[in-house]
Amino acid sequence: MQGEPTSGHDAATWSPLDSDGWYAARNATTALRDALVRAGLEKDFPYLRADLNAFGHGLVELGRVSPDTAEHLAELLRLALASGFRMDREAPGHKPTATNEHEERD
Repeated sequence: MQGEPTSGHDAATWSPLDSDGWYAARNATTALRDALVRAGLEKDFPYLRADLNAFGHGLVELGRVSPDTAEHLAELLRLALASGFRMDREAPGHKPTATNEHEERD
């Protein structure tokens, strides 16, 4: 309303660049993109992008993929899990740390 403080931001001046969610989504999308390139799947995820929802929460949009691409991705995940790779997840908002059980035994 008129006369209320806006603290310098309103709907007309808000930018996703002011959001931690945007940077988290962008960084996660970049990491996923790099892994997909190493796996030879860069052309199979044409809709991959970083995004924000209406609440400012960062999201990674994977988009639609072909059944062959989904099977290839599932096989990569099965191989990673079979080799002892796991993602340690702690508290919400905690960045997962990739570990490999074989390295822990050395």
